[in-house]
Amino acid sequence: MIVKRHSVIFCALVVAIGGFIFGLDAALISGTIRYITVEFNLSDLQVGAVVSAPGFGVIFALMVTGYTCDRFGRKNTLLIISFIYVFSAVASVLATSFEELFISRFIGGLAFTSLSVAAMYIGEIAPSHLRGKLVSMIQINIVIGLSLAFFANYGLLLLSQSGLQWVVTLGIDSNIWRWMLGVEILPAIAWFVLLMFIPKSPRWLMMRNSDDKALTVLTQFVGADKAQKELNNIKQSLISHDQKQSFFVLFKSLFETRLRKVMVIALTIALVQQITGINAIMFYAPTIFEQLGVGTNAAFLQALVLGIVSIVFTFVAVFLIDRVGRRPLMIWGLALATVSLFACYWGFEQATYRLSADAIANLGVPDISILLANMTDITYSSDVEFKNALIDALGTKNAKMHEGILFQHAANMNAMLISVGIISFIAAFHFSLGPVMWVIFSEIFPTQIRGVAIPFFAFIASIMSYLIQQFFPWQLSHFGAADIFLSYATCGVIGFLLLFKLMPETKNKSIEEIAELLSTPETPELVAKREI
Repeated sequence: MIVKRHSVIFCALVVAIGGFIFGLDAALISGTIRYITVEFNLSDLQVGAVVSAPGFGVIFALMVTGYTCDRFGRKNTLLIISFIYVFSAVASVLATSFEELFISRFIGGLAFTSLSVAAMYIGEIAPSHLRGKLVSMIQINIVIGLSLAFFANYGLLLLSQSGLQWVVTLGIDSNIWRWMLGVEILPAIAWFVLLMFIPKSPRWLMMRNSDDKALTVLTQFVGADKAQKELNNIKQSLISHDQKQSFFVLFKSLFETRLRKVMVIALTIALVQQITGINAIMFYAPTIFEQLGVGTNAAFLQALVLGIVSIVFTFVAVFLIDRVGRRPLMIWGLALATVSLFACYWGFEQATYRLSADAIANLGVPDISILLANMTDITYSSDVEFKNALIDALGTKNAKMHEGILFQHAANMNAMLISVGIISFIAAFHFSLGPVMWVIFSEIFPTQIRGVAIPFFAFIASIMSYLIQQFFPWQLSHFGAADIFLSYATCGVIGFLLLFKLMPETKNKSIEEIAELLSTPETPELVAKREI
């Protein structure tokens, strides 16, 4: 039994590495923002475009992921995805312009479907008592990837400032952002190789009428005594549906009355996971911490702390998800996340910014000290007002280049409240919205529509994620941090109310049992109308 279970765990771990590569890709860019902004003279919207390019790319990829998964299989789709990660990482490192970097990262976004396909595959191979833990491995790998990215960025930053000869020879000091993005290449290659050793999904094989192959895989996973019973359960769940239905017919079936509750729950989770701002906070972490006036190095270090917190509380989620259940983690984690966002809003709302004569004299940047003379001892009531004054005094490029040290000398705020708010939000997210969404998505959809449903709701989450990432720098410049965090918190309240009312508990239930639990009975009139 130990060997058989190990087979499931091994496959789940390999597939979940897609989350690790995603985490690397997503967070490495956070350390490059200042450098690429100066090198390519980027505007706020261009910065947003570079950061959000993968989020834009995945929108297009998700349009065909369902078809690809059902036509070529979950395993082959993952192999394609892993190759795209490798290509994108290499192209990003070699980019020589904003356009090249944007296109390279856009291509990488085509691989961000690794999350939804991994959740689909693991959900289909895992027994019900292990499904929560194994699907949660995706989120664990995401946060490990995020954390490694923050460690790598901070380490490369310190190296670039060390003045060591080998650092200069390798160009780490002059091309630091390329080294940061290059961290992804070797792990992506390793994932591509490992994927060759996993079997195809038994449920997909059943959908392709390959019962013998499906039985062989199930025997490896659950043993010969349980494999036939599992095969019969899968067949029973498929037998009432025409497996020759087209992708578009299956997509249309998502909107049937019997799936109404499933659709509302999935839509709410997909939107709330992103609209509360997780990817703005994680992808722009050093930028946000610089707003607290801690300086560039300390901002990178605090971003690293976010990575560690993410890992710790994702493991908490994995430990609790099959003990406490999905619903308590989601509901109360979202409540804590919302309170944390309100704390951040309050801290930024009360902040003021003022450059004293002594502060200007001690900046250590003589060229700009003279230009700041007209700002001496003027108190600005918001970060937006202060930034606009800096741009008027220094010009856009100089203001962006020296923003970190200027905030360090000017900011007067409760930085501790905001830091604790951000860290507690990250903690809450990673034991609730982060891992639980993928577990729920892997469970609540009937087998025959899973290849369509999971990518569809991942598509919705990706659109929201893209919009959040794309416009965050612009919002920060025009509305300020306080209003941004207030909008995130408000969305958290709405999501909490909806999920508190609608979301059931699904732990220790098979996919077929969950489908029955969430099915909305149809009246004879609705059935007749649909058949017309």
